[in-house]
Amino acid sequence: MTVRFKFLSMAVVAGLLATQVQAQGLRLPPATGASVATSDATTADFIVAIVNTEPITNTEVQREVRRVLQQMAAQNRPRPDIQRLAADVLESLISQKIQLQMARESGIRVEDSAVDQAAQNIAAQNQIDVATLYRRIEADGMTVGQFRAQLRDQLLVQRLRERDVTPRVRVSELDVDTYLQEQQSAQDLGKQEINLAHILIAVPENAPAEQVQSLQLRANKAMERARAGEDFALLVRELSDPAAQANGGQLGLRTADRLPALFVEATQKLAQGEVSNVVRSPAGFHVLKVIAKGNAGMPAMAVTQSRARHILIVPSAQISEAQARARLLDFKKRVQAGQADFAALAREFSQDGSAAQGGDLGWANPGMFVPEFEAALNRLAPGEVSEPLLSRFGMHLIQLLERRQVSLSQAEQREAVRAMLREKKLEEALRTWTQEQRGRAYVELRQPPM
Repeated sequence: MTVRFKFLSMAVVAGLLATQVQAQGLRLPPATGASVATSDATTADFIVAIVNTEPITNTEVQREVRRVLQQMAAQNRPRPDIQRLAADVLESLISQKIQLQMARESGIRVEDSAVDQAAQNIAAQNQIDVATLYRRIEADGMTVGQFRAQLRDQLLVQRLRERDVTPRVRVSELDVDTYLQEQQSAQDLGKQEINLAHILIAVPENAPAEQVQSLQLRANKAMERARAGEDFALLVRELSDPAAQANGGQLGLRTADRLPALFVEATQKLAQGEVSNVVRSPAGFHVLKVIAKGNAGMPAMAVTQSRARHILIVPSAQISEAQARARLLDFKKRVQAGQADFAALAREFSQDGSAAQGGDLGWANPGMFVPEFEAALNRLAPGEVSEPLLSRFGMHLIQLLERRQVSLSQAEQREAVRAMLREKKLEEALRTWTQEQRGRAYVELRQPPM
């Protein structure tokens, strides 16, 4: 068994699990507050719906309404009609409850270590540690137990969907051919998309000229190091303003009209992989790198590949998940202290097919690994070793060796299109499946939420 194989990413499943915030469906709940809705203490509670034998209360609906309103406010989105929002939230809660009931009745279980991993992922996405995450949760009026129960429920539903929805999705060669022909017919320069990564050297407001000059010199040195071939994601982590460090400084693939005009102008004549001159904006000095260029509707025809190695320990009757995690933590400490070689440990202890190669997984395109593995890998700088993480294969310890930019072969381009179509079909299959489960369940709507 090996972690590396062509695999249907569950990013869409995780994202549709609840209202999306960022990557990956599990989320840090926003702070509660009376500024967006009436508090629970002053809201009458009553049953608004019965789902099979379980009730949904007005308090549950109003709590979720407040959460959605706060997310929308944080994103500067207009406030919706509250009655319509409450009705939509109720439907979402009904679907979630149906699926939770199905997951529990079918014997799906979520281990404590998986909940631990989910909490660690959320903390990492918010650039805090787990202890800080839990303190923030409690300050927002939710106990750690309630938060972990929420994560467990989301993971239960995710595993149910992985089991029941994924097998429905098939992408044929004809599907790929048809899509490529349609994109070729619709191709025009106005649809070109670009993905940029940037290093931001922030300049404080009203900074004196001497400070501005010093910061510009720092930006110039960053540009020189990037052009000399240093890993850009590592430079972002080392030099960029913390507010611009997410996703290795990448802005994501988007059309030119969705990028700052000065970014477009600075990179318009650059090829993929090239680095711009230093650019000045109101925020400070930027060093830009062209990660990918392509046409809207098509996946990137060039990608950032990662070469990593890992040690896999599969929990069993002989070794628990906690023991596997502890063993891998010990391996990490020994590697970091120079007391052990990662490849030698992999050859001796890893239970993956890559053990004979010292755990080396070779060069991998995005999407080649399961999401939790890839998310951890993407956070690493070359040479860095991850914390132990749990996937469906077992417990992993990962070391990133290097990254590179490569153009995709024709076969790889087709595979990228296939993966993109698979995600779209998965989203459609998930909607259909959710409607089917809703139709089969006994749902009694009582008094509307208020």
